[in-house]
Amino acid sequence: MGKRIKRTVSRVKHAAIGAAVGGALGALVSRNAASTAAGLGALVGATVGEKRVDVGGAIADVKNKRTEADDD
Repeated sequence: MGKRIKRTVSRVKHAAIGAAVGGALGALVSRNAASTAAGLGALVGATVGEKRVDVGGAIADVKNKRTEADDD
């Protein structure tokens, strides 16, 4: 899977999770709070999802370089 697709899928997955958690927590307060919290949760989730793929890719690159250096 391409890096761009991985980033998009990760961002969407984490945004959906963030929206669900934010909406559930906001619903404990009121209907308006649920809507706002879901939006904020989606924003935070999308940010986390994008950063998670970037960090994961960097870690994989370091592991690959270490393995190549060990083979030499």
